[in-house]
This record gives sequence, C-alpha cells and structure tokens, in this order.
Amino acid sequence: MDPRAPQIDDPWELDHSRGDAAAALAAAEVTVEATYTTADNTNNPLGPFATLASWDGDRLTVHDSTQWPFGVRSALAAVFKVPESSVRALAPYVGGGFGAGLRVWPHVILTAAAARRLGRPVKLVLTRPQMFTSVGHRPKSVQRIAVGATRAGDLVALDHRSVSPVAMEDEDYEPIASGTASAYRCDNVRTRDRQVRLNIPSPASMRAPAESQGNFALESALDELSYKLGMDPLELRLRNYAELHPVHGLPWSGKALRECYEVGAQRFGWFARDPVPRSMRDGHWLIGYGMAGVSYPWYAMDCHAQATLHRDGSALVRSAATDIGTGTYTVMTQLAAECLGLPMERVRVDLGDSDMPVAPPAGGSGLTVALGNAVVDACSRLVRRFVELAAPDGTSALSGLSPESVGVTRGRIHPVGRPEHGETFTGLLDRHGLVELTANGHSTPRPQDELGMALSGAFGAGFVEVRVDADLGLVRVARVVSVIDGGRILNEKTARSQIVGGTVGGIGMALFEETVTDAPSGRIANGTFGDYLIPVNADVPAMDVVFVGDPDRGSPLGTKGVGEIGLVGVAAAVANAVHHATGRRVRSLPLTLDALL
Repeated sequence: MDPRAPQIDDPWELDHSRGDAAAALAAAEVTVEATYTTADNTNNPLGPFATLASWDGDRLTVHDSTQWPFGVRSALAAVFKVPESSVRALAPYVGGGFGAGLRVWPHVILTAAAARRLGRPVKLVLTRPQMFTSVGHRPKSVQRIAVGATRAGDLVALDHRSVSPVAMEDEDYEPIASGTASAYRCDNVRTRDRQVRLNIPSPASMRAPAESQGNFALESALDELSYKLGMDPLELRLRNYAELHPVHGLPWSGKALRECYEVGAQRFGWFARDPVPRSMRDGHWLIGYGMAGVSYPWYAMDCHAQATLHRDGSALVRSAATDIGTGTYTVMTQLAAECLGLPMERVRVDLGDSDMPVAPPAGGSGLTVALGNAVVDACSRLVRRFVELAAPDGTSALSGLSPESVGVTRGRIHPVGRPEHGETFTGLLDRHGLVELTANGHSTPRPQDELGMALSGAFGAGFVEVRVDADLGLVRVARVVSVIDGGRILNEKTARSQIVGGTVGGIGMALFEETVTDAPSGRIANGTFGDYLIPVNADVPAMDVVFVGDPDRGSPLGTKGVGEIGLVGVAAAVANAVHHATGRRVRSLPLTLDALL
C-alpha cells in the first residue's frame, strides 16, 4: 500500500490494549512474528443486481436487490427530498447478497432519477463486470501478528495490527484485528486497525466481514506457535480457552466452544494424524490435517413485527425484513405457528416491503435474533389481546385468567395444562363481531451491563483434510467437519445449509478468489466468471455439520446468528492443513500453486 495514501488510524475507535504487550513479547520464552495477507474478494451472487423504479406523482416505488428495504427507503427519500412515507421499497425475495445488498448503491439512485425524468418505469440490471465495481467487495488486508507464549503453551502476549484499503470518499466498517482482543485468555493484548484511502471501488461488507480476514492471520499464527512449541494445535487452543470474556471480564451469555473442539476432533479423527509435516501420503497425494477455532460477534438491532388473526382461523405476520435465501420465511412461520398454536399451513409470513413494520437489514448474522424475538413478541401480544377480550365475559372459560396462565393449542386458548377447555380464536372473534385482531411486537437488544453477561455470538471449530499433489502443488479439500455453537437452532435444515454455504465461501477465499486490479488504470482485470475463480461442485467435498451448545441467555429466543460463522476459520484451517501436508507455510490468500511448487 502506497505510503503516500491518506491514512486513518483507529477509524472505528475499537483499538484495544490491556497489559503491556511489548514488554511481554520481549520477555516471552517462545515467540512467532509474521505478516499475513488476504486478497480482495468480490461478492458474486448468481443473479446480477437489478432495480425497477416507477413514480406516481411524488410517490416512488422501487423493486430492488437489497438486503434492507428500509435502508433503500431512507436513502431515496433523502436524495429526492420526499417524505419517507412517499417511498416504497420492495424486496420480498433476494436470491443472494452476501453483504452486497446492505447499501444503496449509485445504480439504484440513477434508476429512480431516470424514471422520474422520463415519467415512466425504468429497470436497470447490472452486468457481471459491473458487479465487480458497483456493489462493494471484501478489502484486502496486510496483517502483522506477534504472539508470545511460555514453553508450556500459555499465551503471554498478542499483538495484532491490520491495514486495509478504503475508497477516497467512502467509509467501510472492517475492524480486522479487533476480534483478537476477545479470542483467547491472555493478559497482554494490543490490536490496531488502520485504513488507507486509495482510488478504488468502494469496499463493503462481504460475508463474515473483518472476522474472515482477521481469523486467518490469528489462527495461522497460533498454528505456527504450536509447531514451534511441539504442541498439538488443538491442545494449544484448549489451554488458552477464555472462560470469561477477556475484555469485559463478564461470563459469556453462551459459549460451547470447548464442546465444539472436542466433538469436532472426535468426528474428524484428529488424533489419528501424524503431527510431523509431510508425513502422511496416499500415493502421490500428500495428506494434511488442519483446524481453527472460530467466532462471530453477537449482533442485533431494533425490530418490529405485526401479527393478525383472521376470522377464518388463519394468521398473517408482517415485517419489512427480507429473506436473502437463508430461510427467514420458513423459520418465522415456525415461530408464529408455535406461539399461536396453529399448524404451519395456517400461518402466512409477508416480508420485504418497507410499508410493513420497520426491520433491520438481513446481515451481520443478526436478523433471526432481531426478527424472531419481534415475531414472538407480536404473537404473544396477540394472544394477550384475545385473553383480554374474553376476560369481561363471565360465561367464557377464559374469564378471570391472566395471559400468563393460558396456553394455546390447535387454535384454542385454554388454561395451562387443560387443552380441552377454553375458546378458539375464531369463536371469540365471532362472538364479538370482529373480522380480525392485530397486535404489534418489538424487540430491542439489552445492553451487556444490564444483563450482567457478555453477549456471545456464534462459536465453532473447523477441521479440514487437504490433499496436495506432491509434483504439481494442486490442492484439493477432501473433507470438512464444522461444529457450531449457534445457541438454539430453530430449523436445523436451514441452519445447516447456511454453514455449508459459508464453508464453500471459505474454500473460495482460501484457494480461488482474488479480484485483480490493474494498477496503472485501476480497472478490474478479471471481472467475469470466466476469469474470477470460485469453487464449483468438484471443489466442494462432503461436509459434516454438527450443532452443539445450549440456548443463549442473552436473547429471549436463545438464538444466535449462523449466516457467517460457517465461513470464518475455513481459510486458516485449509492453510494449516496445507502446511501439515507439505511443510510449506503459506501466509497469503489465496493459496496458489506457485507457492507450493
């Protein structure tokens, strides 16, 4: 990175320091110091982003490939100087975003401007090359890590510094080094993040932003330390396990990382490996085992939802949040059906419309927590309204009961433990001459100091086997075991799909993906699927995904997001496995053939 470029130190005020990392490193019995680099990667949903805009007077309607309809509404209202209530953004389904749909990009504004100027609807679809320049990308990083430990393997110092680029007139939240501050038990830690302004397309969030880059450097450095100590990499991590949050000193709201390590090692057969690099072969293939510990921060925002029960006994739940292929419709239908005591086929969930109750973006692995709690709150309030409706009626089986003393089964509200008594939703509506009854719900994250515990994101452990052609340096990922602490898993099928998808993205980051910029012109040199390499079916092995842990105490539902945790740690585990297979330590991503020949 050009030293003449404008630099921003600690852009998010997240730099951390505890103890004296410099002194502890100088006194450490064993140290590892190395520089790790990751490449630019580009979000590549199969469907290019598209926008359709139409005006009716001062009323603007936009259909957009967005992960945040309310963000689109707010931005367009500001640009065109109309009330937010005059803008409607629709995104009921988005085939994939991977973070690219979290912002309102210039093409959205241009489409709306053209529609206003022409007085007719306008649709714009980005080309694949434009997807490489117009909707963000994961920024490259240069990271310097220094680790100090005793000969017994106790960490005494961690110093992690990162530099990443940002566009000349833009902001991107990418605190790459900050996760190291809370990863392990260590008394002397320093993390520093710095950005440099360059003439490049704007970087932006790409699945597992910051954590994916930072974890590669940290977990690779720990792997290097384990070999220098002559200690099993898994034992090193368990020895430095953080029982309390290292920064806040609070107990975790939920952490089953130790169980992730133990279950993963057993299912993978970790202890069957010969620890000596380049010692395991299958014909001309060198075999390597690698692992990494992973985490992704807890994240949730305010969210609203609305629940309505109709006279025909069906329910409708509405919120502006969108489904980007993660199964949000399915999971929210399950929650509403469970809370209202209805079969799933009697519940409809409508999403992706900014005219619905306000919701946060589908990103940061936070939507299930935020929206799920809001949906449950709305449905609980709806049941309460029915109980209150029946309370004044002395002939009702619910008369005199509090909302806390009732249950709901098969569309019937009844005293707890007595499902044969009570009244149906439809019966109550009929008797009071009502067509429907509606309640609004809301979820707001509670702060850590109020909870008395550190809010825990998802944790996990990844174990990878690679095969490397001894002559050609060709790397093949043979199998992956991912053990995830995602709190309460609401739907194991959709959650597993998220881990599998994240793992595929991690394999891409490790072995294939690199957005190449021609320095003299600033043009993207490989902005097509013919030139930008991504994993295909032949590159993806069979995957073993296991969920462990208990419901998280920091969320009423007990859930954690799992949309990104599956990607974090894959690159480090692959790189560590390649070292075990070949004896070569590659500190830059992607791992290419020339580095192994």
